[in-house]
Amino acid sequence: MRQPQDPAGGTDGRSTGRPMQVETHGLDVIGDAERKGSPRTLFWPWFGANVSVLGLSYGAFAFGFGISFWQALAAGVLGIVVSFLLCGFIAVAGKRGSAPTMVLSRAAYGVRGNRLPSVISWMLTVGWETVLTALATMATATVFGRLGWGGGTGTKVVALMVVAALTVVGGVMGFDLIMRLQTAITVITGVLTAVYVALVADHIHWATVSALPAGSAQEFIGALVFMMTGFGLGWVNAAADYSRYLPRSSSSRGVIGWTTFGACAAPLLLLVFGLLLAGSSGTLSKAIAADPIGALTTILPTWFLVPFAVVAVLGLVGGAVLDIYSSGLALLSAGLPVPRYLAALVDGVLMIAGSVYIVFFAGDFLAQFMGFLTTLGVPIGAWCGIMLADVALRRRDYDEGDLYRPQGRYGDIPLPPLLLTLAATAVGWGLVTNTAAGWLTWQGYLLGPLGLGGKTGAWAYANLGVLVALALAFLGTLLTGRGRVRAQEAREPSPVADEEVLNP
Repeated sequence: MRQPQDPAGGTDGRSTGRPMQVETHGLDVIGDAERKGSPRTLFWPWFGANVSVLGLSYGAFAFGFGISFWQALAAGVLGIVVSFLLCGFIAVAGKRGSAPTMVLSRAAYGVRGNRLPSVISWMLTVGWETVLTALATMATATVFGRLGWGGGTGTKVVALMVVAALTVVGGVMGFDLIMRLQTAITVITGVLTAVYVALVADHIHWATVSALPAGSAQEFIGALVFMMTGFGLGWVNAAADYSRYLPRSSSSRGVIGWTTFGACAAPLLLLVFGLLLAGSSGTLSKAIAADPIGALTTILPTWFLVPFAVVAVLGLVGGAVLDIYSSGLALLSAGLPVPRYLAALVDGVLMIAGSVYIVFFAGDFLAQFMGFLTTLGVPIGAWCGIMLADVALRRRDYDEGDLYRPQGRYGDIPLPPLLLTLAATAVGWGLVTNTAAGWLTWQGYLLGPLGLGGKTGAWAYANLGVLVALALAFLGTLLTGRGRVRAQEAREPSPVADEEVLNP
């Protein structure tokens, strides 16, 4: 009997050594012969994408809300676990339908109606891959500057070229290379990050950390929402892109558990240590806001700077590669009629352009970063609520052929989910503020009318809009979508789809 293979191409977790090829799959359904592995293989891509030392910087980000260590710890743990648990639930759709996340979303939004969330998903993933590439570039320049090897414009240009090349090649080659790459990144970055923790542990001063004053409930909620958008809500739109390669018989609990565990393990440990470091030094905490990765080198011995550069770049590239892969799929789902690898190239060009802006022209990184996360976090939260409710309502696997047919059971442009998304987003944007980012000062327009103190009141930075958009969309779909889902599942299976349908 043939042994089950993991997504990296190996038997029960070991590589077969078969030659690398550019993945030809785009939006098409993965055939039964190519579905392989078990839920535990999901640990590698999710751990590798989230083991970045950027997780340490989130300690300083959390303290920026004016809260204590214990409040920041609670906000971080809740935000990370709950948000990645949402990814685990959506990953179940992947093994049920064996198609990319933003194709499975058509069951809720219709074939062409799904283009709206696909565009939003594409913007989020391109934004994230751009941020990660820029951070890797700045971190490399900082390390080289401390070593006396440069660190100026020339260093940044070369670093950006190398990081962008690694990311784009991984995105273009596709699933097999990504899975193998993530396994290597997991081992290398895991070991070097542990060494970093050991080297800088003496910079922790518990008396200073524990003396930080507590913040208000609104400030705690703001930190919680920021953690959710910075971690799991940044991945929900890609959560099924890797579970789609698993056999349909795979355990749903296993898919949820391994996705959540793999994604949470590293961030939780890094967050705790990052909180201890940032809470021990106000100077370090402020420096992280300007250069989240490079600032972490200021407390390192010189001999470990090069290994730190390796762990920083690999960790960030691990996340960026998953983003560029999923952003290419989202772009195809939005209607771009090109092969997947060309979509990844298009995203790579945009990623490089955005990274150039962040590295060479942008001023306050943290303000723009928080504005980006919160603004796109609202519509993604609304999409996530609808998708979660849709997955919960279904009792049968997806009809693969009808995911590609506008005249099929899922419809073409059903209005209820689109109107619900727009309404939830409008309410959500009215309950968040981004005054530090000048281009987002229009948000928060409901804080005054709802008696929450306006744009300068206590609730101004709680970012309630993300949670409200998710809750409204989820509850609205549960209340209005049950009949539609039951009618879809009552229909007979569609005829076997031909190549034109499953390879649009």
